[in-house]
Formats: sequence, C-alpha cells, structure tokens
Amino acid sequence: MAAQTTLPPAAADTPPGRPAARTRRGRGEHHEVRLFSGLGQVALAVWAVIVIVPILWTFLAAFKNTSEIFSSPWTLPAELRWENFGRAWTKAHVGRYFLNSVFVVSCSTFGTMLLGSMAAYVLARYKFRGNRAIYYLFVSGLAFPVFLALVPLFFVVRNLGLLDTHTGVILVYIAYSLPFTIFFLAAFFRTLPNSVAEAGMIDGCSHTRLFFQVMLPMAKPGLISVAIFNIIGQWAQYQLPLVLLSNAKDKWVLTQGIADISVNAGYEADWSGLFAALTIAILPMIIVYAIFQRQIQSGLTSGAVK
Repeated sequence: MAAQTTLPPAAADTPPGRPAARTRRGRGEHHEVRLFSGLGQVALAVWAVIVIVPILWTFLAAFKNTSEIFSSPWTLPAELRWENFGRAWTKAHVGRYFLNSVFVVSCSTFGTMLLGSMAAYVLARYKFRGNRAIYYLFVSGLAFPVFLALVPLFFVVRNLGLLDTHTGVILVYIAYSLPFTIFFLAAFFRTLPNSVAEAGMIDGCSHTRLFFQVMLPMAKPGLISVAIFNIIGQWAQYQLPLVLLSNAKDKWVLTQGIADISVNAGYEADWSGLFAALTIAILPMIIVYAIFQRQIQSGLTSGAVK
C-alpha cells in the first residue's frame, strides 16, 4: 500500500501561490523603504553642503586680505591674519555690539523662559473658564509676521518712553518669543505625571513651590531646548532692533553692527574685517548648539516617549 502524505491544516487551507504573493509584496515594500531612505540621505547630504560650504567659506575669508578674497576665493589663506578680528573688534566696534547682544539676549531669554514656563504650566495643568481661549490666543502669535507690526510697534514703544533703549528691545523680544515658548512647553507639561504633583500637594507644597521646586526641574529637558531656540532666534534678530534702536548707535546689537560694516565695506574695501565680524557672530551660536545638542534632542523627544 502506498504511503499517503497529509498536509497540516494550515497548509491545506492556504490557497496555492498565496505565500509567494506575500513574499513578493514584502520584497517590494522593502525595496520602496530602501529607495525612500536613500533619497532622504541624498537630500540631507545636499542640504548639509548648502549650509556648511558658505559657513566654511566665511571662516576662510576671515583670515584673508581683500585681494585674496576676490582673486582666490576657494583657496586656503596664505597666512592666518588674526589682525582682521582685532580690527573688526575695535575699529568697527564689534566688541561693543557683541556685549550689547549678549546683554539683550540674556535678559530677554530669562524673561521669556520665566513668563513662558509659568503661563504654559497654568494653561496645561489647571482647568478654568477661558483656558483654551487664552492658549489659542497665545499660539495665534506664531502666525503673525513680525514686519506687519513694525510701524505700530514703533509708536507703542515710543509712547512708553522706551525707544532707543535696551529695555524696549528686551520687552519686545519677550513678547514675540512667548507664543512659541508657551506652545512647546504647554505640550511638555501635559506629559508630566500627575502623581508627582499630587504627592507634592499632599506634603503641603503651595502652587508656587510645587511649580518651582517640583515641576520645573522635571521639565528641564524641554526648558533647555526652548531656551536654545530662543537664544538663536533672538541673537539673529535684525528687523526689531533696526526699528527700535535706529538712533542709538552705542546701543546697537551685533546684527546692526555687521550690517553697518557691510555698507562701509563697499567704500573702505575692508571685506576681510566684514567676514571676521561675521565669524564672531556665527561662532557663539555654533558652540552653544554643539554643547547642548544632546539636551536639545532629548527635550524634543522626551514628550513623545512619555
């Protein structure tokens, strides 16, 4: 009697060709993923070249003289001319503008983070009438272009007696940085566990103490991320100080000073000093981002992880 082979129930019920079709479909999806991954890597490489090459060219031009910049722009400098930085720091007053920028950005970032974190915490953790309306009012500021408010902003600051003062610029920086800060931190505060806040209230913490001693340290990754973004954005701001500090040259910030150097460079031919000033303006932000890169990444992803 011939031996009979029996198929497993699962194999017997499966129509012929179905496993092969699934295999082919899986291979096709795998090829699509690899294709899109390769295209993404190419796009990132192109973007990196577009960003890095001008920065490197600026750094190299800072060590050249004017003839080298125009005759051999893509070659290394014949020698490192550190006097370009000294001339930009003293003669072009970049040192004074740099210190003004440090003062303005430090004060405005501190005010933005203090007020923004407090507002975001209340809007995220407390329920009261008008909560969502206030939140959406803050967030709507993200869609409002700065240049549309320059003229009325000029008259408002002038009527307050703060025109051509660092105080006026700091307050305006804080006002324009609050929408993004509140939008980001409110979402971050919602991810913090309620059990910790409840335990603090049971132990006798007031709302103020609970915020500053318990919840604020827990939100440190998000605070660092938002603070770095605010520092970079306020450091590179040009339109607002141009309108609010137009008649006080001794209080200009770094972007105004570099713009003034670029105008004078066309007459004095001091292009090496201009690129040295640009290097002085760019390097601090690169250093800040390099130091806090991990904190920024953890702050951006911790909310999703929780």
